[in-house]
Amino acid sequence: MIAQITEFSANHPLLVGGFVVLLVALFFNELKHAAKKFKSLVPAEVIRMMNNEEVVLLDVREPSETAAGKLARAIQIPAGSVAQRISELKKHRGKPVIVYCKTGARSGIACSALNKDGFENIYSMKGGILAWQDEHLPVVKK
Repeated sequence: MIAQITEFSANHPLLVGGFVVLLVALFFNELKHAAKKFKSLVPAEVIRMMNNEEVVLLDVREPSETAAGKLARAIQIPAGSVAQRISELKKHRGKPVIVYCKTGARSGIACSALNKDGFENIYSMKGGILAWQDEHLPVVKK
């Protein structure tokens, strides 16, 4: 068996190299997910949380993006400003904070900033407001 693996490796170095690179990338991706200090929720899970407990909704999109609609009672702080404006959220420290953006990419940055400041009950909405709207869930326009 070892002789066959050695022979295969010698005959197909690019294939074996690609496999090793893929394995390393998979390992680091899993390590990254294990190290993050917040959970991702799909819109249905967000609704369940909203119905069962008092949550804080944090919209981290730019003001121009929120004109098309946002979740009711959401606090709007752009993702790049969360670290500087964290004092606005301190009164909500004990409550679950659900962070969302347009697609779910920027909310992770905001969740990390909240975590660094001591927030513990942090969630990122997977797919962002687009996933929310794909489920035909309500938004408010203000």
